[in-house]
Amino acid sequence: MIKGFKEFIMRGNVIDLAVAVVIGAAFTSVVNAIVANLINPLIGLLFKADSLDSALVLTIGGADFKFGAIIGAVISFLAVAAVVYFVFVMPMNHFKERAEQKRKAGQPDPEQPETELTVLAQIRDLLAEQGPASGAPTGRHTGE
Repeated sequence: MIKGFKEFIMRGNVIDLAVAVVIGAAFTSVVNAIVANLINPLIGLLFKADSLDSALVLTIGGADFKFGAIIGAVISFLAVAAVVYFVFVMPMNHFKERAEQKRKAGQPDPEQPETELTVLAQIRDLLAEQGPASGAPTGRHTGE
């Protein structure tokens, strides 16, 4: 039983998941700071409201239904999603794409594997670029 638990813990995906949770928790404060200090004040200026929590309250039978709080939560979620995407995900995807293009530069297309014929053609072209070497056969037979 202990051996199985040890194998489970030592798997790479468990460690990766633990690292992702820790980084995600630390990353939350960055995203929340951007939303609270940049996005929310902009929304407040746009709607001329300090908080949607006290706006749009419907009272029925002594119970308060705070539709403004729901709308505020949806706007906050969309703001967080937008910040995460446009500030972090989109630039990271761009950098990954550029790195992939640099990595692929100069490499043959994996969809078209090299054949013996293409390798021989490359050798022929390289030899033709170098020109005939002194004393090397030209490939012509003189018939002597």
